[in-house]
Amino acid sequence: MKFLHFELVCGNITPKQTLSKVTILTCIILLIFTVTATLSYSLFIYSPLLKINKYKLPSTAFDDVKEPESLPSTSVKKCDIFSGEWVPNPEAPYYTNTTCWAIHEHQNCMKHGRPDSQFMKWRWKPNECDLPMFNPFQFLEIMRGKSMAFVGDSLARNHMQSMICLLSRVEWPIDVSNINDSSFKRWKYSSYNFTMANYWTPHLVRAKKVDSNSVLFNVYIDEFDETWTTHIEEFDYVIINGGQWFLGPIVFYEKQKVVGCQYCDLEDVAHSNLYHGYRKVFRTTFTSITSLESFKGTTFLRTFSPSHFENGLWNKGGNCVRTKPFRSNETRLEGYDLELHKIQLEEFEVAKKEGMKKGLKFMLLDTTQAMLLRPDGHPNRYGYWPNENMTLYNDCVHWCLPGPIDSWSDFLLEMLKMETVRSTSKNMLHL
Repeated sequence: MKFLHFELVCGNITPKQTLSKVTILTCIILLIFTVTATLSYSLFIYSPLLKINKYKLPSTAFDDVKEPESLPSTSVKKCDIFSGEWVPNPEAPYYTNTTCWAIHEHQNCMKHGRPDSQFMKWRWKPNECDLPMFNPFQFLEIMRGKSMAFVGDSLARNHMQSMICLLSRVEWPIDVSNINDSSFKRWKYSSYNFTMANYWTPHLVRAKKVDSNSVLFNVYIDEFDETWTTHIEEFDYVIINGGQWFLGPIVFYEKQKVVGCQYCDLEDVAHSNLYHGYRKVFRTTFTSITSLESFKGTTFLRTFSPSHFENGLWNKGGNCVRTKPFRSNETRLEGYDLELHKIQLEEFEVAKKEGMKKGLKFMLLDTTQAMLLRPDGHPNRYGYWPNENMTLYNDCVHWCLPGPIDSWSDFLLEMLKMETVRSTSKNMLHL
């Protein structure tokens, strides 16, 4: 490594040149000062992460689960953490349905009698590197004094509840919700001044049922959903998702006019291409974020999560009874799963470029491939009791807790750590 400052002060010296002792001494002192200042700044930046090492996990029902003795190294080396395989992890799970109260009833698979447990004992292994398991101490230290919003459908809630369970080894949050509605919950980790919230918006844009007894939705693909867009300016991180709700009956509106429909059976209304509406929804969603005057946070797009119905459609006896993950060469993304994922990636890149113009950061939490390989992780029929007196369908969309969805926090934490390293390196270059 060349010290540019040293060369500028001392000049380009050839062997034939003679330097006075004073000049040599001056150069050495300047070099020592430069190195010392750089190292001091580096330690200052990293101190919130380094001090994590002094903490120890409190005793839990899992005595074999220990906090790493040292902070796992995070390299700025290029590695696609989203391409890989599921490998056995005998140490999992890190919580159970009896140690975590945050599990939604319909994702509480073990409570409702799921007979196998191996689906909980896998971790994601990228092809070119390693993905550390979620460390709740590291996460809470990075989130100290910050806030995070989960915006989207019930999978956003599924993700947040998974995170609450993973963080329970450190601290339980307190409910600081503004309203008594499970679709809009707000939790605070007092010791870290960290707030999490979820905003239920299955279509991301403004939408409403045609009537209270209908499953048909009017979706206004060019209008913001103010139930969340008017609340996120205060958040440091916003995680967006949306997918499965667009596969149901929808009437698409644009500029207050019907432009098409899907499974609607309405007279004089053409059957619309799902992909146009889906693309427009994500463009509107990202625009709603970039147009906020006071928002300075980071936006994550958590990509489409495929369902795994086999032996029939969701309402025609379809189920998901597999008990282990696919290998990457045993299945592939195709059909509408492939197209919806492709649209998300394309619209994300557009939003990322627009965001850069306004100093906003967009990051891609591309979990689609990893979740495609987990047909074994859904509740199927173990999200309710067999004798419940109601019409219920097998659930091959949501994820059991504990289960594969816990890996989303592995991805998220690694991305946050990598971003910390990049920001630190960038700041040091501007010294």
